[in-house]
Amino acid sequence: MRTIITLALAVSFCSLASSCSDPPASKYPSQTVHVEDTSLGAGDVIEVRVYRQEDMSKPYEISTEGTFSFPLIGVIKAVGKTPAEIERLLTTRLADGFLRNPQVSVLVKERRSKKISVFGQVRRPGTLSYADGMTVVEAISRAGGFTGMAWKNAVRVTRVEKEKKTRYTIPVEKIGQGKANNFFIRPGDVVFVPQRTF
Repeated sequence: MRTIITLALAVSFCSLASSCSDPPASKYPSQTVHVEDTSLGAGDVIEVRVYRQEDMSKPYEISTEGTFSFPLIGVIKAVGKTPAEIERLLTTRLADGFLRNPQVSVLVKERRSKKISVFGQVRRPGTLSYADGMTVVEAISRAGGFTGMAWKNAVRVTRVEKEKKTRYTIPVEKIGQGKANNFFIRPGDVVFVPQRTF
């Protein structure tokens, strides 16, 4: 009898959460590691500060072509580069006949290129902007939190890396209770909260 009930629950979960042909869920590592992704993308806004150069020191938005235009230098390709790389590039280019010993700093003002998706039993499902260091708990909170029918300990995170899809099952309620390690979200992750079946 117990086997039949277990099988029925598995079938119900499969029909509610995703297709049965999807890859099986993987248990997430006992120690999750935050991997910082600082590369820039189209739509991101950076703030460039050049010491004693007020006309250059302002925000710049990276275009859909992945570039921005900088005074004296011209078009700079930014997509895929980190703020530190942009900083070094501007310093080198400005020192080449424009400024003596330029002091440049580059900060990320807005990240618009990196997104995550949160669907299922949350109050405001949809696409959210990714923030560095974001956890699955924070992602669900930004989506309005769980609904009353959420299966809180069966949250699924689907991640694609190097054309390989991996799905993790995350016990979010246990994380909130301090009984499980948190799970760090990465840009492009899809978070799905299934409906409980009991």
